[in-house]
Amino acid sequence: MAVEVVMPKLGMAMKEGTVSVWNKTVGDTVGKGEPIASVSSEKIEIDVESPAEGTVLQIAVPEGEGVPPGTVICYIGSPGENIASNTKLQETEGENVASSSSVQLEQTEPKKLARTARDRIKISPVARKMAEAGGLDIESMQGTGPGGRITKEDVQEALKQARSTQVNKVTKPEQISVEKVEESQQIPVTGIRKVIAERMYESLQKSAQLTINMKVDVSKLIALQKQTMETVQSQYDNKLTVTDFIARAVVLSLKQHEQMNSAYIENKIHLYKQVHLGMAVALERGLVVPVIRNADQSTLIDLSKSIKALAKKAREGQLSQDEMQGSTFTISNLGAYGVDHFTPVLNPPEAGILGVGAVYDTPVFVGETIEKRSILPLSLTFDHRVLDGAPAAAFLQTVKKLLENPITMLF
Repeated sequence: MAVEVVMPKLGMAMKEGTVSVWNKTVGDTVGKGEPIASVSSEKIEIDVESPAEGTVLQIAVPEGEGVPPGTVICYIGSPGENIASNTKLQETEGENVASSSSVQLEQTEPKKLARTARDRIKISPVARKMAEAGGLDIESMQGTGPGGRITKEDVQEALKQARSTQVNKVTKPEQISVEKVEESQQIPVTGIRKVIAERMYESLQKSAQLTINMKVDVSKLIALQKQTMETVQSQYDNKLTVTDFIARAVVLSLKQHEQMNSAYIENKIHLYKQVHLGMAVALERGLVVPVIRNADQSTLIDLSKSIKALAKKAREGQLSQDEMQGSTFTISNLGAYGVDHFTPVLNPPEAGILGVGAVYDTPVFVGETIEKRSILPLSLTFDHRVLDGAPAAAFLQTVKKLLENPITMLF
């Protein structure tokens, strides 16, 4: 009996999931636990693993289509196994597997079988997308991949030949029209990338964003970090990073400056009593922001452990949708990439986001002498509808004061 693969529920509030990419096509064999597709909801994208070993009999939901959780997205079973038809399956692109009466169908419905044979052409999902976007007929293409599989390179070569033919086509006996053709790969915007694109565009369109910069002397902080390294490791099995201290400074500062811990929603400013801190994590598929709930009730050590645990879950694709909702302020750190000051974009509907740059050493006058000091660049973007430049600068000054006197954050 064919096994149903359903759209998973990625969070309590999830109403719809989208199939981002199919890793398999109809007729491909799969092993139990093998990733067969990527599905996404808001800010989350995970791989769906095959619940059984067998052959992909039917793809019920095409790429880019959203369906409620629990909806069957494909069937896996034995080659030639019959699948009970339903309305959803009839709406797909003819990817029906021949039933046990295939001999009779061959005599009475040759066109339908021809479509089924086409769907079984071995071609990678990326190559199929590129071919469809370029208007290529995959039936006439010869694949160079394993088992004659059509690869991305095969499609690129076919597109190149098609463009060359079009460019060299004679339009008049005495005139040849030649157009400059630029080769490009068209990538559909789906999954996390689509969510990020929509949210960032909406953020810039629906808020009055302004960014201010400040430099912080973190020489004492780095010295304290080194001094406490062995103790923290032995007693708490943890390592304090500069990011941990920044997060702690931001949380303490938000408690003093409530306007920054707020959101602009439907012409009202919502001031939050609790601090739910979002920590942006860059992944290969896009940016995600896991949220540390009630960060203002955590010690520096607890906050550090929460940051590392959520970042680990994010990189392993194990974050739930609930773990990425409800933040009241966000930190985005590009220091690891050598970035100095930058302009972070608000995570709506939050009123503020702090961008963290790379620490660098520079000579600084300390009294009448010059010393080598470690400087941390900070960039604060805030919603000018919620607060003005002066209170935003006051918040950033408090963050600076705490980071330059890190001993005060240990208690």
